Amino acid sequence: MKSPLTVTFLGTGTSQGIPIIGSQHPVCLSVDPKDKRLRVSVLIQWDDHTVVIDCGPDFRQQMLRENVNSLDAVILTHEHSDHVAGIDDIRPFYFQQGDVPFYAHERVFNALHKRYEYIFEVENKYPGAPAIKEHTISKEDSFQVLGKKVIPIEVMHGTLPILGFRIDGFTYLTDVKTIAEEELKKIKGTDVLVISALREQPHYSHLNLEEALAMVAKIQPKKAYFTHISHLLGFHAEVEAQLPQNVHLAYDTLQITV
Repeated sequence: MKSPLTVTFLGTGTSQGIPIIGSQHPVCLSVDPKDKRLRVSVLIQWDDHTVVIDCGPDFRQQMLRENVNSLDAVILTHEHSDHVAGIDDIRPFYFQQGDVPFYAHERVFNALHKRYEYIFEVENKYPGAPAIKEHTISKEDSFQVLGKKVIPIEVMHGTLPILGFRIDGFTYLTDVKTIAEEELKKIKGTDVLVISALREQPHYSHLNLEEALAMVAKIQPKKAYFTHISHLLGFHAEVEAQLPQNVHLAYDTLQITV
């Protein structure tokens, strides 16, 4: 029998988060906690294992809020800053546990080597810098993380191919604009789908609300949750009330069991 997954939404916002600095938009001024969104990430736990997908600029705050005391692995979707800019804040886990395993595409690691050269330095490395154990992944092959099979799913973020992931009956796809039919086959039969829905208006590299709903109708999960949400989608309560019964807006701190 497979161990159930506990999924906690660490952040559900787009690259600037909500509220946006200096914005007077009504959603940014909302007092509803569900309208406060950190940068997008999820925490996945089973048995005594803890894995995070993406490590954005709010990573430290997210780890403290959820009282995460150990971290077994980080899986990265792609190299954009809102998904990797918290990488230095793995230091407490490194000091306690040693090298932190990271799973990412070769292109993503190449970008990290340039951006965070001090982390990957071999000679004369600064003693306070963290260390990462690199595991290169691609859409072609599934991989194992602590006994769980992880299936990479390639999606297109505009013209950039990035990865989503399926673990058991849970599928996580962010920064999606299109998905090839061959990759959609990997998602078939998923119980819970998390997928991005940026706003109502069309966007060149993200699904808007209408497109995200059409993707859910095509994939037909038992439940779907939208993430990577901008202030332009509207107030959480108002949008949630208009969604189909099995589709929900995710919000920061939401926890589900799969």
